[in-house]
Amino acid sequence: MPFRADESANRGFEAVKNYLIPRGIDTDERERSENKLFDIVDRYGPVVDGYPSWHPLVTHHNDQCPETLPNNRCGYKGLDHTRYFLNAFVTCPYSDGQEIIDSVDALPISSVVNITAERLDVQFYQPNANPILVSCDWLKPLSLKGMIPASLAIPLMLQKEVPCWEWATCGETWESMRSYFLGSPHGSRSSLFVDQETALTMKKIWNLLINTGMFGPIKVSNQY
Repeated sequence: MPFRADESANRGFEAVKNYLIPRGIDTDERERSENKLFDIVDRYGPVVDGYPSWHPLVTHHNDQCPETLPNNRCGYKGLDHTRYFLNAFVTCPYSDGQEIIDSVDALPISSVVNITAERLDVQFYQPNANPILVSCDWLKPLSLKGMIPASLAIPLMLQKEVPCWEWATCGETWESMRSYFLGSPHGSRSSLFVDQETALTMKKIWNLLINTGMFGPIKVSNQY
């Protein structure tokens, strides 16, 4: 089945809206919360299930254990009840959220993005939760549809993967690495993060790398 980005984005939005905005919420408060959710999507992109392992929101992880969701192994502290967007995530702790803000402020400075955290003045998840928006603002232009262009995606991918040659024991195929490189949801040749042209370029470069033998022999999966 081909990957349909619009359908996937719409399904994700409805799921996140139902999760973050309970049915029993006051009508006026619900409208404010829905408007804020629309604002987040307009500015930071569609709802996603997971990030490419090279995305700046998750890139500060142990390279031997790649991460696709923000967590303490990426430098964040105190995340709870979290939902994800292309270039941001909303987390809803029952604490005041200061631990989250401090951990974001402590992330390494990047020449590619600014990652910041702010408290939201709307109700998300539960009345006694304190929603925090962690956003990733790119310092270089994105594509017209807000996707990450090859000029950013490929160097970020290489920055994470090339150093692995020092300890890798085998070269993983594109098929086994696709979820890490394209993010989720994704199809065979694109995702909500990168378009088909960028994904195919990434695949070509990855195949060139593993075929040099720099990571070791190419791992062949047994298929039954």
